[in-house]
Amino acid sequence: MPTNTAGHGSVPISSRTCTLFRPKVAARTMDATVYEIIFGELGDLNCSLIEAFQDTFLANASLSLLSTDGLYCNATTDEIGTCWPRSSTGRIVERPCPEYINGVKYNTTRSAYRECMDNGTWALKSNYSNCEPILEEKRKYPMHYKIALIINYLGHCISVGALVVAFILFLCLRSIRCLRNIIHWNLITTFILRNVMWFLLQLIDHNIHESNEPWCRLITTIYNYFVVTNFFWMFVEGCYLHTAIVMTYSTDKLRKWVFLFIGWCIPCPIIVAWAIGKLYYENEQCWFGKEPGKYMDYIYQGPVILVLLINFVFLFNIVRILMTKLRASTTSETIQYRKAVKATLVLLPLLGITYMLFFVNPGEDDISQIVFIYFNSFLQSFQGFFVSVFYCFLNGEVSHWSLAKHPLFMMLILLSMSLGFFL
Repeated sequence: MPTNTAGHGSVPISSRTCTLFRPKVAARTMDATVYEIIFGELGDLNCSLIEAFQDTFLANASLSLLSTDGLYCNATTDEIGTCWPRSSTGRIVERPCPEYINGVKYNTTRSAYRECMDNGTWALKSNYSNCEPILEEKRKYPMHYKIALIINYLGHCISVGALVVAFILFLCLRSIRCLRNIIHWNLITTFILRNVMWFLLQLIDHNIHESNEPWCRLITTIYNYFVVTNFFWMFVEGCYLHTAIVMTYSTDKLRKWVFLFIGWCIPCPIIVAWAIGKLYYENEQCWFGKEPGKYMDYIYQGPVILVLLINFVFLFNIVRILMTKLRASTTSETIQYRKAVKATLVLLPLLGITYMLFFVNPGEDDISQIVFIYFNSFLQSFQGFFVSVFYCFLNGEVSHWSLAKHPLFMMLILLSMSLGFFL
């Protein structure tokens, strides 16, 4: 049971009451007890009703709830919606955790705290660190979450293997270093760096998360930087394809340094702003994971969502132009649609459109939740593998070079593809 440590002693506090006073003489104990019991019953009402009760009680009771200098903190409601009733200065007030915070259910048997400062004002921030969300999904589907974690590890391992082979191939093939393949190469590089940092994050112990070590925060910052660069290089892929296909602009006039600046430099100020926000407002748990009611992560997630939405528009325009060209050809309608579907599926992982499938949790029923868990784990962990296959291993120039001059690379390509398709 929590105990108030403010003042000269300590008094046990009920989980449904607030520490407001400490009787100075035995004769006033009954009034204090009555006050706490009544306030416990009023705890779920709004602050105006509670303050009205306090005014009436203070006028008639034989005890003083105010400090000797007459200062006190007025009843107020914080940003979460918790009512903090009138309190004398120098007190740490306790309130039960809200039942819901931003739609997430919380354990109401634990307590939140807020200090009434000596100058008669409340501390700027309420302390909700003891409040715990009730993660019903993880309790409900423990086996499925464990399987999904295995899929994540497997997918990241296969993706890293395929991506490394693709990276080496683009490094060795100087003859095919056109702007299109240079963009592919940079995208593959970001996938490798992102996946490697993901593995490092999985190795961090829970106790280190709680201690919030500086090196741990650095790893999270680097990981998020590579996440943002990964999405910005998907955006670069979309820009290039949209410029070449929809705008029919000569790709020879496009400048490589512009794409390099977009892919590697623009994410820097985004992540710096996020790190500063985390340091001053959410400096906990190695800056990893998004807690309900906290919005600093949107500093980098917002640009990522914007990039995906723009890429979706690019994809729509590219498929529209492709369908127009296919209709103008002499091939049968079935073959035309097949080619259009194939082109769309190939572009999905390149432009990151698969991530848009997981913006919103599908629903409350068990089947939807389980399907969401598995598809989310599979598509996100294997995306690097699909990009390697479609844009490197199945690249005509790469296949011809590997088969003609370096059969060892061809064997590695076939091995990577077979691992991904059959495991």
